[in-house]
Amino acid sequence: MFNFVLFGATGDLAMRKILPALFSAHLDGKLHPAGRIVCVSNLALNQQTYLDWVNAQVRPYASSDQAAPSASGWNSFLARMTYVCLDATHADDYAALGQQLQQEAVTVFYLATSPKLFEPICNHLAASGMPLDHARVVLEKPLGHDLRSSQAINDAVAKVFAEDQIYRIDHYLGKESVQNLLALRFANSLFEPLWRRESIEHVQLTIAEQLGVEGRGEFYDSTGALRDMVQNHLLQLLCMVAMEPPTSLDANAIRDEKVRVLRALKPFSSDDLESRAIRGQYAAGAVRGQPVVAYHQEAGIPPQSSTESFIALHTEINNWRWAGVPFFLRTGKRLAERTAEIVITFRPIPHAILPMPSGSGGSNRLVIRLQPEESIQLHCFAKQPGDSMTIQPVALDLSFDQAFKQKRADAYERLLLDVIRGNLSLFVRRDEQEAAWRWVEPLLHHWQHSSTKPKSYLAGSWGPSASSAMMSRADAHWPEDR
Repeated sequence: MFNFVLFGATGDLAMRKILPALFSAHLDGKLHPAGRIVCVSNLALNQQTYLDWVNAQVRPYASSDQAAPSASGWNSFLARMTYVCLDATHADDYAALGQQLQQEAVTVFYLATSPKLFEPICNHLAASGMPLDHARVVLEKPLGHDLRSSQAINDAVAKVFAEDQIYRIDHYLGKESVQNLLALRFANSLFEPLWRRESIEHVQLTIAEQLGVEGRGEFYDSTGALRDMVQNHLLQLLCMVAMEPPTSLDANAIRDEKVRVLRALKPFSSDDLESRAIRGQYAAGAVRGQPVVAYHQEAGIPPQSSTESFIALHTEINNWRWAGVPFFLRTGKRLAERTAEIVITFRPIPHAILPMPSGSGGSNRLVIRLQPEESIQLHCFAKQPGDSMTIQPVALDLSFDQAFKQKRADAYERLLLDVIRGNLSLFVRRDEQEAAWRWVEPLLHHWQHSSTKPKSYLAGSWGPSASSAMMSRADAHWPEDR
């Protein structure tokens, strides 16, 4: 039995992600029959008007196996929901919330709100007299805009909730292919001997978006790609690739290893800040054949903004397993494709006795695709049929859709179920988050005081040419440059 209390229940995140994920879990029979969803917002709605809102806003995202939800399934989900109108900054409003909670049930407080409300919400929950000893609180990013503000938020939440009650969510960790990365590494003897500097030439991590700021111009311009994507999503993926085998699947065992990776990341020197960190900003162009405006022409963006919409980084991990192996991180908006992938490039064979295909470099690659479809491909070489020894690249392809016919949980569905069940494995610990901030802060400080503007790139391209030049200096290239 549980209470799932959703603050910000009329917001975009609630409508597009959280409530559809809970509906999917409901349909799959993964939620306790007596579990309740208490939706909290400051809008003056009653129960019926809120349910009408949910019906209009959530139902388009709540498809089941590409089909519209059945009336019975949808109505039984709505029956779990209770709406509470509450001003998060008014202590007196919390009494009405407490009256809606089932006693002796696990209570999850999901804060899908601005981070500036995290402290007053937690303080008022504590002052309301609600039992919080066994409650859990979920914090959405961004948790601050630098290390100091992140620590302030964590300090405020920690006055009310213990660390093992705090679930800092990063939805990339809930993706099936990220979970399969752990299985690939730690359940197969084939890869472990190769997963080190002696066998791996370099590692690339890319999260590319075709979308622009999509009406969030004011928010995005105060955030930028480094804070929005690198400090959390990309560094979390890097940790999953580079971490040592944990002693078990216990949450702290996994998170201990991720912290060690973050602490081993090579700090940026002043020279690195110029040559190994590329930031860009999209100019007007075309995406999917449709013309789009430049970043500084988007609503809410100041004309002279120097906020980056693209970033590419070259870093290394200073430990025995990875010393000297380049790790390339890249993310951006208005790029050529929507994709997220990890590319592990293995060292070429020491002496080629067969004629290798032009441009291949003679290297095998392991490509782990996170979106839009999830798959794992091992790129290797084989003889082309015929009477000559012609070598061609081929891919051993594991498509999850084809290999596993059962329905796969959405990332948010998996993470929300883990919160309800009390599993912290896929959530970010405080020291982990702060280690990530410490590593990106030199970049933030450098660009805040730099007169150099982000490099321009055409919308619909793969970013500024300086990104490819950075790769060339390391004798590497992005997949599209092959």
